Amino acid sequence: MRVFFVASEMAPFSKTGGLGDVTAALPAILRALGTDIRILVPLYPDRPRMEDLRKLCTVHIPFSTTTGELWSLYDQPYIWFLRQPEYFHRPGGPYQDPRGQDWRDNAERFAFLNRVAVEIVQGRVAELDGWRPDIVHLHDWQTGLVPYLLALEEKVGANRPATVFTIHNLAYQGRFAPEMLRRLHLPEEDFHPGGTELYGSFSFLKAGLVYADRLTTVSPRYAHEIQTPESGMGLDGLLRTRSGDLTGILNGIDTTIWNPGADPSLPAHFNSGSLTGKSACKTHLQSLLGLDTDHGMFLLGMISRLVEQKGCDLVLQLMPELMRRRIQMVILGTGDRHLEQWAQELAARYPGRMVAKIAFDECLSHQIEAGIDAFLMPSRFEPCGLNQMYSLRYGSPPIVHETGGLADTIQDAGDGSRDQGNGFIFRPATADALRNAIDRAESIFVQPEQWQRLQRRGMAEDYSWQQTAQQYITLYRSIFLNGSLEKY
Repeated sequence: MRVFFVASEMAPFSKTGGLGDVTAALPAILRALGTDIRILVPLYPDRPRMEDLRKLCTVHIPFSTTTGELWSLYDQPYIWFLRQPEYFHRPGGPYQDPRGQDWRDNAERFAFLNRVAVEIVQGRVAELDGWRPDIVHLHDWQTGLVPYLLALEEKVGANRPATVFTIHNLAYQGRFAPEMLRRLHLPEEDFHPGGTELYGSFSFLKAGLVYADRLTTVSPRYAHEIQTPESGMGLDGLLRTRSGDLTGILNGIDTTIWNPGADPSLPAHFNSGSLTGKSACKTHLQSLLGLDTDHGMFLLGMISRLVEQKGCDLVLQLMPELMRRRIQMVILGTGDRHLEQWAQELAARYPGRMVAKIAFDECLSHQIEAGIDAFLMPSRFEPCGLNQMYSLRYGSPPIVHETGGLADTIQDAGDGSRDQGNGFIFRPATADALRNAIDRAESIFVQPEQWQRLQRRGMAEDYSWQQTAQQYITLYRSIFLNGSLEKY
């Protein structure tokens, strides 16, 4: 079976969150399991280096004189990069400028990616030796036009592959003014509530949800939640009508990269059989970040986009109270300016007790996961989440709000009197409820034997990609074997 992934980011070359991790790990596992796979992502500045790439061809798209180039990695030729410097070689991030503002031409940028993808899957790029997929797997709003464009191809009699559209976060909808339809050369007759319109806007995400053959999202709980008015972001009605085509498949983690027994970022290694190295990691982290080197401190960590969705404000509200106790806090991430400033102001107020690193730092994120005692993940909603799985593997029990993938992966340890659970769950998403969960965690932390049993239970969990990849293969086969689309 031939599968084509299209995404806007892929770690380690580009990453703003879990999407980049997923599009790095899942295709690699699928390929190892025998799937003939290719993945297309934009080529952003810096990584990979051009000397690590070879040019495959130039791609022309309809309605435009703008061309793109396909390049592949020498050592991983199944990864294709779309090089178009005008659109993608810019400072800042994949979606925003250095000031944190969305690029004004995001619609044109990602429409270009979508149209290039369609030229490839429809076999109109001769230099690719006729490779055409059976399944096209799209990810988030940035690729939502592909199912729609392929549906337009089918309207005029062209065969097309089947499409799977994965929702990583329903909150990001790719909404633009209706005038964008003309600029993108898209038919206006489909701009209605049953098509690409979303409350007066043109939406890339809505196009994907309406026109893809199958829909997936990144945890079973989130698949249920997004069909409710509370979590459906205005799309719950549409998702309920497509409930028979919607599957929740829990993301996995790359256990070769996230492995405390061999992680090159760590000063010492450890596993569930011997946690001595974790103590060394805690001491190293405290020293590295300028925290008081006190092993008896309950060291909490949070690695997150600093936005209200992630519940960062709940943590910051509690800081003055927590800093009066034997608790330390480290925060790593970037996001809304007011949350960044709030975190930095608190850290300045509590030297040796709190650190706020406003940065993206992959190496430090590994060191934090290994060195902290417990991980905070108070997200108001969380489609899947990966950090709670990393934390389990690194012996840092997560403290999470009961939502989405967090509820699917964390079982509550209660008061620690019984050997149960792998972390701490709170609800509702309030500072008081979060405080109570931290209190319970701290009460077990001061009982080393109980705490180590909790750590070991979490480290024994298996959230690797193997099981997840098998579920996707099952989904692909069901479409390929039972679908009505004519096969190539």
